[in-house]
Amino acid sequence: MNDELWKAYTHGIAAAIGEGGVHIPSLLLQSYSRVGLSDSEAMLLLQIMLYGQAERNDFPTPEELAERMGVNVRQIGVMLGRLMKDEFLSIDDYIDDVTGLHSERYNWSGWLMKASEWRAKSKRQSKKTDKQPIAMEKSAPASSLFSVFEQEFGRLLSPMECETIVSWLDKDRYSEEIVLFALKEAVFAGKISLKYIDRILIEWSRNRITNADEARAHAGKFHGGRA
Repeated sequence: MNDELWKAYTHGIAAAIGEGGVHIPSLLLQSYSRVGLSDSEAMLLLQIMLYGQAERNDFPTPEELAERMGVNVRQIGVMLGRLMKDEFLSIDDYIDDVTGLHSERYNWSGWLMKASEWRAKSKRQSKKTDKQPIAMEKSAPASSLFSVFEQEFGRLLSPMECETIVSWLDKDRYSEEIVLFALKEAVFAGKISLKYIDRILIEWSRNRITNADEARAHAGKFHGGRA
């Protein structure tokens, strides 16, 4: 590679890094075809994520999406309709904090929920394949876990909140049982936020607490023996 090509190459890398990017949970890429998404539909969802996270545009128009993907607007409309019909994608109404105006934004938490359902189902099937005895599950499937959080929060979870919960399960390896108990502790303390729940989970991890019984005993020390 000559000097000019090398300069162009390095400048291109620097420009790409400088423009930022989008964080994509690995679970979404691992499962998209298994949950019924085509390559084009998955790419459309990723473009919506990119607009929201890197370009501060939470509700790109079909025209913007069509130009980005190199297809016509009608194709984008058909894909958006299918994604919303099958609950991979939804549209949230909200009041903009800056302008005070009514606005809309795409919400792709449905994709995360379906991917989490696939993950939970795959794990159950893997246990059956290994011919291991299957214990009764104390916790709900991941999609139901989201529902429990939404019930306690009194609102729908944002995509980033769903991603945090998925990260607790997949990256941090917390059990669904322990996550639910941490939520219960946050509700008891009147501090219903993912940051507070994360602090609880970190504290339990440091004390090698891995199930609800151990967490209950640990919490009882701070709540006057509350069971």
